[in-house]
Amino acid sequence: MKKVTVFFSLLLLGIVISSFSKDKKVSNTTYSFSKETSSVPTEKESFSKNFNIPFVGNSFNGFKEAVAFKESQGNYNEVNTLGYLGKYQFGKSTLKRFKIYNTQYFLKTPKLQEEAFIALCSVNKWILRKDIKRSIGKEINGIKVTESGILAAAHLAGAGNVKKYLRSNGKSRFKDAYGSSVQNYLQQFSGYDTSFIEANKKPVL
Repeated sequence: MKKVTVFFSLLLLGIVISSFSKDKKVSNTTYSFSKETSSVPTEKESFSKNFNIPFVGNSFNGFKEAVAFKESQGNYNEVNTLGYLGKYQFGKSTLKRFKIYNTQYFLKTPKLQEEAFIALCSVNKWILRKDIKRSIGKEINGIKVTESGILAAAHLAGAGNVKKYLRSNGKSRFKDAYGSSVQNYLQQFSGYDTSFIEANKKPVL
């Protein structure tokens, strides 16, 4: 009987020691967790070809990316059903104004497209300089007129049609083949900072 008692005592002690040893091993184990991070694109990254979303902001970069997104969803290679080209949907006649004749080269050259957009804004700002001074801050058909809205509308419809709209107090309307209007653009692109653009009758690319 005494031997049996000793045997069970030793067995119980062995179980306790074994359990303690396992706990110790677990407590000394280290675990590493991979930290997941997420980020939004910076202003610089938003102009990379890897991003198709416009930079959100009221800077000039925000303005041109918003226009580009409206025109082509920011696609430099886009050609629409009417033959308008690139990220900002230029017509061939407008490109000729800037001595750009090779449309395939134009489509393959993002830098040239960006320069052409700035040049067109400069020309339109020069053509509309008097109307900009007279109209900024006014309300036409419930829309507050801003310089950025005027420049965006001129990109859509041409400076001449924007003049007609402003000088007729919104009575002269223009819509393109897809239904976009001067009034739509005045509203949608209102409030951006386009002071970066200098009015220039003959900008050089």
